[in-house]
Amino acid sequence: MAEASRNPAVFSSGQGATNIVDLPVEFNEYFGSMINMNDPRHARLRRIVSRAFTPRMIRKFEDDVQRVAASVVDRLLAEGPGDFVDQVAARIPLTVICQMMGIPESSHGMVLRDTNFILSGSDPDFLSEDANEAVGQLLGAGQELAGLVTGLRAARLEEPADDLITALALANIDGEQLTSAELASFFILLVVAGNETTRTALSHALVLLTDNPGQRALLRDDLETRIGGAVEEVVRMASPVMFMRRTLTCDYSMNGQDYQRGDKVALFYWSANYDEDVFADGDRFDIARSPNPHVGFGAAGPHFCLGAHLARREITVTLRELLSRIPDISAAAPPDRLRSSFINGIKHLECTFTG
Repeated sequence: MAEASRNPAVFSSGQGATNIVDLPVEFNEYFGSMINMNDPRHARLRRIVSRAFTPRMIRKFEDDVQRVAASVVDRLLAEGPGDFVDQVAARIPLTVICQMMGIPESSHGMVLRDTNFILSGSDPDFLSEDANEAVGQLLGAGQELAGLVTGLRAARLEEPADDLITALALANIDGEQLTSAELASFFILLVVAGNETTRTALSHALVLLTDNPGQRALLRDDLETRIGGAVEEVVRMASPVMFMRRTLTCDYSMNGQDYQRGDKVALFYWSANYDEDVFADGDRFDIARSPNPHVGFGAAGPHFCLGAHLARREITVTLRELLSRIPDISAAAPPDRLRSSFINGIKHLECTFTG
C-alpha cells in the first residue's frame, strides 16, 4: 500500500478513487476534486489550495475547534444523554468546517443533509434504493452545495471576510487561481470529508472507550500525556475511510504480485491498520501503542489527507472536553452502522452519563 501511494504515475487516481466501478470523469471530479486527479492537475490544485491554509488561518481554526467543542459539551450537559452522533460527533465537525468556510448557520442543516447523501454508500436511510433516483439525489446534493459556495465566492470577491472561502477565492500562485468550478468541487470535498470522517472517528472513540474500561482509566489518569496516542489509536482502529481505488497505468510487479495495465486495485486502509506484520495484537485497543504507523489518513504520498491536522485537533479537543467534564460518558447500546463499503460510519449511538 505504501509503495502504491507513493507511486501515482503507476497507481493512478485519474480514473476514480472512491468507487470500484468506473464513473464519468466529470462526475468523479465534481464529487472528488483532487482525490480523483493525477499530476500535473492535482499538483496545481493542491498548491493553490495549500496557499489558503496560512499559519494565521490554522491558528484561527485551532481556536475555533476549542470554542465549538466546549459549546457542544455545554449543550450535551443541558440536553442530557441521547444520540451521541447527533449531539456530539456530527455537530462538532459540521460547526467547525462551516465556521471556517464562512457558511451561515442557516445553511448548516442543508450542508449536513447533503454530505449525508454524498457519503451514504447504499444505505437506504439516506439514498433511494432505485438507482436512478439515487443518482438524482447525489447530483441534487452536489448542485446545492456548489450553488452555496458559488454564491459565497461572489460575495467574498466583492467584500472579503476572515474565512476560508475568501482565502481560497483569493489564493494565487504565479497568477493562477481556482476557477469557480474548481472551488465548488473542492468545497464539496472539504465539507464532505471534514464532516463524515471526523464524525466517524469520534463515534468509534466512544465505543472503544466504553468497551475498554482499562484503557479509558489509563487515559483519564494522565490525559494530557496520553491523549495524543489515544487519538492515533482511535483513528487506526476506526479507519474512517476504508479504501481508495487506483488504476494501473502500466504492467507492474510488487510484493510478488504481477499487475497488468488497466487493472483496478483497492488500497484497503482498514485491513492495513490491522496488519499483523505491522501491529502486534492489532485487534487490541492500546492507547500506548508505539510505534503506530497507521494509514487512517492515507499513506504517504501526494494524496495524503489535507485535513489530517484539523481532524486530529477536533478529536483531541473533543475527547479532552468529554473526559474532563463528563468522565463517565459511555455508549449505552451497540452502534447503528452505516451500510457502506467506503465509510466505516456510525449513524446512531445512544450514550449515557450521570454528570
